[in-house]
Amino acid sequence: MSMIVCRAPFRISFFGGGSDYPVWYLSEGGAVLSTSIDKYIYITCRYLPPYLGTKHRVVWRYVEQVDAISEILHPAVRAGLRYLQFDDRLGIEMHYQGDLPSRAGMGSSSTFVVAMLHALTAMRGVDADHQRLAEMAIELEQVQMKETVGSQDQVAAAFGGLNVINFRQDGRFDVNPIVLPVQRQREFVGRLMLFFPGKSRFASEIASSVTANLHARGNSVRRMIQMVHEGAEILRYGDLDDFGRMLHEAWELKRSLSDQVSSDEIDEIYACARRAGAIGGKLLGAGGTGFILFYVPPDKRDDVLAALSPKCINVPFDLDHDGACVIYRADGGLTVQ
Repeated sequence: MSMIVCRAPFRISFFGGGSDYPVWYLSEGGAVLSTSIDKYIYITCRYLPPYLGTKHRVVWRYVEQVDAISEILHPAVRAGLRYLQFDDRLGIEMHYQGDLPSRAGMGSSSTFVVAMLHALTAMRGVDADHQRLAEMAIELEQVQMKETVGSQDQVAAAFGGLNVINFRQDGRFDVNPIVLPVQRQREFVGRLMLFFPGKSRFASEIASSVTANLHARGNSVRRMIQMVHEGAEILRYGDLDDFGRMLHEAWELKRSLSDQVSSDEIDEIYACARRAGAIGGKLLGAGGTGFILFYVPPDKRDDVLAALSPKCINVPFDLDHDGACVIYRADGGLTVQ
């Protein structure tokens, strides 16, 4: 196989964030309610021919041309190649493309890792399933790279779909899909609005502040876990506006975990959306800045859009149900699997 293209979806987390950090769930267990969306990271990989003047080529924000894996600047690419026991006998070329900006609360670092691992394993002729991809991504980020990250983003990017993800004290996880009728899903997505204020941050710095306070704020975390199961029931059978009200409650609880979770700018955007008719919402990811999700009744969407347009970019989206997949193989043409 000379070339392969993989993609993995970005995710939106609704409830349970914080309980997916090992420092919490290994002692008490955790749960999150999240969905993947139709915005993706794409990784293109091939073995680099030996006569092109460089051993390895990695194209992301920079164009790296190096003669050894140890010289690669991108930390996840360097660590991923070592993790999968690639060496310098065969050159690797890897290109990154993304539909959304990185470091903005959408789980981009874990989505990148999942897509990269899928591409690299597929180059070896190994079709890793969603479970294995998520497990490898968690191990790479948390153990090999020693990043302060949770475990929900890797699972969401690998599996795709709208899910309750349970994290057990033995370190394993269970993925429980929420399958909604088409019309119910359309009504739900039609009440969600995603905005980007145009700034990004390094999540690990804020995550360290959050994880340091998890057990001290244990009652808040336990309430957010309870919301996961309440939210799932609302999606299946309840009044969808109750989902929006719970989002507001969850945001207030999340803000209590660290003074770095929000900012004056984010608080003003949130208050502005609420004044315009949003029932609830939250800043996605660890906090600080990044994408903001709102639950908005259909008759208030235009008002919220008008209120936030001077401050943010609206990003329309739908749900993704494929998860990580191969979309092109050089020896087989277009495919999704």
